[in-house]
Amino acid sequence: MTAIDPTAPTAARDAARDARRARRFARISKLDSWFKVLGLPWLTPILRLAAGDTPRAQLREIWRLLGVPLVAIVLFLGIWAALAPKVQTSLGAIPGPAQVWDQVRVLNADAAAERAKAAEFYARQDERNAQLVADGKADKVKTRAYTGKPTYYQQIWTSIQTVFFGFLIGTAVAVPLGIVSGLSPTANAAINPLVQVFKPVSPLAWLPIVTMIVSAVYVGGEGAMPKSFIISAVTVTLCSLWPTLINTALGVASIDKDLVNVSKVLKLGPWTKITRLVLPSALPLIFTGLRLSLGVGWMVLIAAEMLAQNPGLGKFVWDEFQNGSSQSLARIMVAVFTIGIIGFLLDRVMFALQSLFTFSNNR
Repeated sequence: MTAIDPTAPTAARDAARDARRARRFARISKLDSWFKVLGLPWLTPILRLAAGDTPRAQLREIWRLLGVPLVAIVLFLGIWAALAPKVQTSLGAIPGPAQVWDQVRVLNADAAAERAKAAEFYARQDERNAQLVADGKADKVKTRAYTGKPTYYQQIWTSIQTVFFGFLIGTAVAVPLGIVSGLSPTANAAINPLVQVFKPVSPLAWLPIVTMIVSAVYVGGEGAMPKSFIISAVTVTLCSLWPTLINTALGVASIDKDLVNVSKVLKLGPWTKITRLVLPSALPLIFTGLRLSLGVGWMVLIAAEMLAQNPGLGKFVWDEFQNGSSQSLARIMVAVFTIGIIGFLLDRVMFALQSLFTFSNNR
């Protein structure tokens, strides 16, 4: 007679539990790379702690990744709140965190009030036009756009649209030039002096030139792309394309020589060589250049908007500075934090795209 092992059900349950834990930890490990891309690496130890993985080690990681930054932020806010009232300026004392947060709420309320005014304007316009149609005066129907002052959120959106437009133009110029420069020493010798001369030029020097050229060439200047938008975008392009160009050329020039020799043996055409060999090998460095270019473009845009008084966050900062009210400095600081947060988010977007399109493990 065969003996029955009383531990068999327990062993099976333990094995099944261990398999479930292993699958859970595998899923958490997959998510970890994306948490790092999004700037949320502290979520990984929290999930591991919830899954029962070495509580002591995970608590140390949570403290390092989440606790220490939070303590640093609290200390920063405390020092700011303590020292700000002691510094007097022409606009009054430096606002503390509480005053800046109050202006965040004021700007949000102003935006809501402006949206309500716009909705009322369009409602009255629709009612008036409907009455004209009912009276048989359809030829007198007119549709006008609301011309109230732009809200803070609209100025943010204008700046984001402008920087991406200029960044895309810069990318379209820089990547092909970088590929040509990386593949051909002769082309590199021709392009490199221009890069070294124009790369250090400040946006404040480019802006008058761009303004005059766009004003002379771009006829119309109203509608979806006003002149102010084109001027700011082109200035962003001229200042931000250099990191992408340099990194693209470096990435292409660094391709393994064996791969280049294989492409010659196979007699690959130029287009096939670029799409199948050059771009995949150079993508990590190209994306590094794109991230740097977008960051530079965002900084340049704010300066260009301030100097040229073009719509956007830069103009908002300058208008508040000129306004000189008791709330102006707090509003400027709101804009400073907004610019910084958007800059961080733009970098995270580019990092996420780099993670999607490359096999780089630099995360």
